[in-house]
Amino acid sequence: MATNYAENQPRGFTNQIRRVAIVGAGGSVGKHIAQELLKTGKHTVTALTRSGSQSELPEGVQPVYVNYDDEASLATALEGQEFLIITLSVMAPPGTQSKLVQAAAKAGIRYVMPNVWGNDVTNEGLVSSLQNWGRSRAVINEIEKTGVSSWIALICGFWYEHSMTLGPEAFGFNFAEKKLTLYDDGNTKINVSTQVQCGRAVARLLSLKVLPENEHDQSLTISSWLNKPVFISSFLLSQKDMFESWKRVAGDKGDDWTIEYEPSLERYHKGLDRMKSGDHRGFGQAMYARVFFPNGDGNFEHSHDLANSILSLPTEDLDEQTKNAKDMVDRGYNYMNNRN
Repeated sequence: MATNYAENQPRGFTNQIRRVAIVGAGGSVGKHIAQELLKTGKHTVTALTRSGSQSELPEGVQPVYVNYDDEASLATALEGQEFLIITLSVMAPPGTQSKLVQAAAKAGIRYVMPNVWGNDVTNEGLVSSLQNWGRSRAVINEIEKTGVSSWIALICGFWYEHSMTLGPEAFGFNFAEKKLTLYDDGNTKINVSTQVQCGRAVARLLSLKVLPENEHDQSLTISSWLNKPVFISSFLLSQKDMFESWKRVAGDKGDDWTIEYEPSLERYHKGLDRMKSGDHRGFGQAMYARVFFPNGDGNFEHSHDLANSILSLPTEDLDEQTKNAKDMVDRGYNYMNNRN
């Protein structure tokens, strides 16, 4: 179709993304995305942030203070923006993302990266196993139904260094007690990414041309991923791989640790029961256990091509990233005190 080429777009069309708005630009992954976008020198970055927020924004980010309960004010704040990136805390009210999507459509934003970080949103069996993942599919459908915006989701697996710090409900590590709970036999491999790698991926994606110039232009463009996921990964790892890296970095021996085993299915159902009783940590337990099922749901590179190479993402060093995680643990990092 002619409209798929830049040469056929209306007068005033620019074939680059210049103005990017981020929800959560001071948060755990949002700050890395903002910093990497600014490094390109191609983008201005505007942060939508709550009035009175104590979140520290990266230098160079322009804040716009909003009321997330007021859709009209959100639309006003988004006017003139070309791309909206949504990163939200797990504690954000469920309706927040929908309000942002509708506001983006009213503001005429054509491209939205929804709060769908993590696991394969195209895997129906995985998505249907937790309510929050079902919401991810729902927001993607909502974006398409606006008739204005298209979505691009970054699927990166769990954030590696972040997840290492979350306690036994995540990768199974209890650093204070030197106890590790392994799912099943501890050998199931899953895709994980560092937060800075996610930032680099978004920045390199948004630095591409939006559309091919004409039918002869074979260069990579953002349009290749409209209404599709972009899959990236830093590492394909098992818990045992993580533990070996930790021992190398920390200088620990295996005998220093107590190792326990628990079936991932049993641990998943325990997490669901905790959620029903109002224990919010049950969600994390169920989520991580589900991805470690030995059926391969957490290994998305087995069924999808990774974009690491075509986006020129660097190969990272596992022990270096484990050291970053250890530094976070040593300084008492707490996600709930650093959330978006």
